[in-house]
Amino acid sequence: MEDFKVGSIVKGEVTGIEPYGIFVSIDDYAGLIHISEIADSFVSNISKYVTLGERIYAKIIEVDKENKKLKLSIKGLNYKEFYANRKVKESVRGFSPLQENLERWTKEALEEMEH
Repeated sequence: MEDFKVGSIVKGEVTGIEPYGIFVSIDDYAGLIHISEIADSFVSNISKYVTLGERIYAKIIEVDKENKKLKLSIKGLNYKEFYANRKVKESVRGFSPLQENLERWTKEALEEMEH
């Protein structure tokens, strides 16, 4: 069993979708993502964000250890499991653009920070 902490990112399974939020099962805890914690914009249809059985990532905003409940948020997260497992494809040029520009980019960033 995981020791849940506020601010941690956890992975769980969507077990319910209601007009007011998303229920997520994480280990032996029940989590709720209230509709206000789904997006910064107006959410008219929660089903546009998740589906039953889907595995998602969420941020813990409150822990109730006694009742084994979590309040969660997906605002600002790439919460879909797809994003977390996606591999970066190497371009034909490989890392040469980084090698060619790193010194200049570093110098520009340092100059910007000084001002």
